[in-house]
Amino acid sequence: MYKVFEAIDELVTIVEEARGLPMTSGCVVPRGDVLELLDEIRDALPAEVDDAQDVLDRKDEIIGSAEHQSEQAVSKATMEAENAIAAARAQAESLIAEASAHADRLVADARDEADRAVAAARAEYESLVGRSQVEADRMLQAGRESYERAIEEGRFEQGRLVSQTEVVQAAHAESARVLDATAEEAARQRDECDAYVDGKLAEFEDLLTHTLRTVGKGRSHLRGPVSVSAAVPFDYDGG
Repeated sequence: MYKVFEAIDELVTIVEEARGLPMTSGCVVPRGDVLELLDEIRDALPAEVDDAQDVLDRKDEIIGSAEHQSEQAVSKATMEAENAIAAARAQAESLIAEASAHADRLVADARDEADRAVAAARAEYESLVGRSQVEADRMLQAGRESYERAIEEGRFEQGRLVSQTEVVQAAHAESARVLDATAEEAARQRDECDAYVDGKLAEFEDLLTHTLRTVGKGRSHLRGPVSVSAAVPFDYDGG
């Protein structure tokens, strides 16, 4: 490039020092020298200038090709994005369906477990009540029989000792004591039976409370939003 600038400087000097033509702004320059300098300039210009000129000549063609490639790339990227979105939507719908089905199964299992627990507790309660009733009836019958025996013995003793006032009074006292002892024993056994039944009912109440809490969690899980990234398994144990 240095030779190009040097030749241009020489051309400027030749033009500046050329003899002017009278009555005009033109001048007379040595053709041979000027042509020689121009050849030097042409030879000194790098090949990149020609390449740049070729690029400028093909500007519209290059820009059109670039725009076409850009449109193709945008169209391809748009199609790939739409396919990715469709695949993600399908996967999300599949995950939601699986989560919903899993939640339904958990709720159904919780309901079945609750029904079984209620049935078992009801059966246990009825069994306890039945046994308690039988035991109470047995104790009442035993107390009644004991009372009747005591009355009969007292009457017999009273008839035998009718003439002996102190003996008769003692018989009445013993009869009353036996009756009181029988009544106290019956009451004690009934209290024990009631305490046993109450304990079993408390256990049944705890079981029902746990079951209802599990069912409530299942229903809350169904009503809440479901994330695409894998649903956390429902805590059936209620922990």
